[in-house]
Amino acid sequence: MKIKITIGPTVLTATMYDNPTSADFISLLPLTLMLQDYAATEKVSDLPRKLTTEDASAGYQPSVGDITFYAPWGNLAIFHKGFSYSGGLIMMGKIDGDMRVLKQAGTVQATIELIG
Repeated sequence: MKIKITIGPTVLTATMYDNPTSADFISLLPLTLMLQDYAATEKVSDLPRKLTTEDASAGYQPSVGDITFYAPWGNLAIFHKGFSYSGGLIMMGKIDGDMRVLKQAGTVQATIELIG
C-alpha cells in the first residue's frame, strides 16, 4: 500500500509493508501529526493509540527513509539518518524518494493519508 505525507507544499510518498503493525497504522489514516526532532536522527510523533505488535520482531536497525513504530513509547518514528539496532522498533514502511523536508530542524506538521 502507498501513503502520502504532506508537509507544507511538499508531498512525499511511501510504501507500507504488509505486516500487522502497518495495517493497524493505516487503519488510523488520515492523520495530522506534529513531527518533532529526536536525536538529530528522526522525526517522531505520538499516535492516537498504541499499535499492535503482533508478529513483530524484537527490534530493528533503521536506515534513511524508514517509517517505524517504537512500541515501548507508542510513537511513530521516521528516520532521516541511519541508526543502530533498537529493541522495540518495528518497521512499517519506507519513504519513496527525497526526504529533505524531514531533515529540516524543528517541528513540522504532517498530514498522512492513504493513496487510492
